[in-house]
Amino acid sequence: MKRLSMTTSLTRKDPNTMCGNDLKLFVRRRAANRAGSAIFDRMQVIISVSNLSKSYASGFEALSNVTLDIRRGEIFALLGPNGAGKTTLISTICGLVRPSTGRVTVGGHDIITDFRAARALIGLVPQELTTDSFESVWATVSFSRGLFGKPPDPAHIEKVLKSLSLWDKRKSRIMTLSGGMKRRVLIAKALSHEPRILFLDEPTAGVDVELRQDMWALVRDLRETGVTIILTTHYIEEAEEMADRIGVISKGRLILVEDKVELMRKLGKKQLALHLDQRLEQIPAALAHYGLVLSDDGHELIYTYDAKKEHAGILALLRGLDEAGIAFRDLNTSQSSLEDIFVSLVKEEQ
Repeated sequence: MKRLSMTTSLTRKDPNTMCGNDLKLFVRRRAANRAGSAIFDRMQVIISVSNLSKSYASGFEALSNVTLDIRRGEIFALLGPNGAGKTTLISTICGLVRPSTGRVTVGGHDIITDFRAARALIGLVPQELTTDSFESVWATVSFSRGLFGKPPDPAHIEKVLKSLSLWDKRKSRIMTLSGGMKRRVLIAKALSHEPRILFLDEPTAGVDVELRQDMWALVRDLRETGVTIILTTHYIEEAEEMADRIGVISKGRLILVEDKVELMRKLGKKQLALHLDQRLEQIPAALAHYGLVLSDDGHELIYTYDAKKEHAGILALLRGLDEAGIAFRDLNTSQSSLEDIFVSLVKEEQ
């Protein structure tokens, strides 16, 4: 009991009066508490979607019974073919589309019954370039901040514009900007009111490589400050590089939500390519059960195997090739990309 009271008194001490071992212990405990708090925050759910469906008068069902939790501070990538329901899902969460059934909360606020509080937490970068052509960059970004009831903050607007390389264009009218610059303005407008959640709907569609790299650098910086990022993209390599978790949607149904690394481990396939010494006319019957694929020129055999299983099958295959008198001069392995997995999942759903 005495030890407990000493620990308690240490945490209540003013760090300015501590010295020596007491101060070191205080610093270590504070760092540990912050680290634990960061992990706890990351696991908290900031967006909760429950049994969400959206049907139109024509009978078309854009979303079908979607259930999804998005964690605070993560980068979540939503993948799907054109017309899969990505934009409808994002628009519903942001309050732009009214759901037919189901419930959505943002930061604990219902998007219908407490819509003002929910929307105040959200910044949205839409696909379409919709801006006031005759306004200056500074004016339109500042106006967007005011729409959320935020007081003027020139320092914040300056910081946002500089981070998007828009500072030199702050006095320019929107109509004079290039397509890439206009997309930067959309991002600046979405960040103007300091949202805790940022939706990026196809943010790099039609932009140059430099802007794409700038945007992803900005996304990383935002995540470091605790902002939750939800993006849809056709550039699957970006999702593979940036996202913490991946969701795949097809025909309005969320068919998979998985940690990116775990998804690659579970669904990734590996291929072993054997470059043969001599041309092979056909695969011997004794090797048929391996499911080998022979290249058109007969000089390469490809063996596809499960990445999460042991490689005993490879050793058996190599012995079989030796017994069949098939020699090879080189071999290499490759693993499925996220794009391969995505295409496979969508085909299965169809």
